[in-house]
Amino acid sequence: MSAAPPPARKLLLLGAAGFLGRAVVREFQPRGWEIHGADAAPGQNAPAGIAYEQISLPSPGLAELIRRVQPDACVHAAGRASVALSMNDPAADFRDGVVVTFELLDALRLHAPACRTVLLSSAAVYGNPVELPIREDHAPAPLSPYGFHKWQIELLAEEFAKLFALPIASARIFSAYGTGLRRQVVWDICEKALRGGGLKLRGTGQESRDFIHARDVASAVAVMVEKAPMRGERYNLASGEETTIAELANALLPMLELPAKAEFGAEENAGDPKNWRADISRLQALGYRQRVTLTEGLRGVAAFARAELGI
Repeated sequence: MSAAPPPARKLLLLGAAGFLGRAVVREFQPRGWEIHGADAAPGQNAPAGIAYEQISLPSPGLAELIRRVQPDACVHAAGRASVALSMNDPAADFRDGVVVTFELLDALRLHAPACRTVLLSSAAVYGNPVELPIREDHAPAPLSPYGFHKWQIELLAEEFAKLFALPIASARIFSAYGTGLRRQVVWDICEKALRGGGLKLRGTGQESRDFIHARDVASAVAVMVEKAPMRGERYNLASGEETTIAELANALLPMLELPAKAEFGAEENAGDPKNWRADISRLQALGYRQRVTLTEGLRGVAAFARAELGI
């Protein structure tokens, strides 16, 4: 008689209905994980094929969910993801980021202390770096409440790892993009260009970002879950390539089949850094390899934008 197959590993995914949460689902499902998702969105907006609960965090229901599911791993992708909104409402950003993260980690400490947890943080903790590429040991210098609060959740991760031996690591995500995301600079360029009237963008065009596709964010998270030491450490999630906003616009416009030329007004957005390029050697040492090139990823977003806007 053959032995029964081992039970599927269980993943708790907070923010399961969000842009990156959906990418994580698509990455972990083929790997055989049993996914338990939670989000404030109603059930009809949940990704297919997962056990889903509608929870508005912070909530006492989170501790009960953890106690009942007993997850082997947790990906914390919930919370706000907007510098501008954090500038306008820092209290809400703190609650949805720092308070929720503390409640999550404390519930894991009490009910699932062996659960391997990845917190989705942000390169916003770096602010304007003093040198490129940015290594994880670069001193944090946030420019916004969003950046400060991401730094604080990383400190919570370090606290619970060092004091309570919880297996935790933080993922500092740079400029994530991909099909389905209807905000941030890649979508903004597509939307403005397709709606006509020229393409007028803020800044000088020489501001730069390090773009990473959502599929690569999810694959990097999977690598961290499987292989990271989980001692409260941080990892840059990026491509390791610097792209100026002018270069980005010039690449996107032909994909949109538009003759428009980008113009820049030189205005600055409060809280936004000037230039980013990540050192991803720490992540690569775990075995991570990029799967989606910027050209391939932009083509997908351009096709999505044209279909969404009916052009």
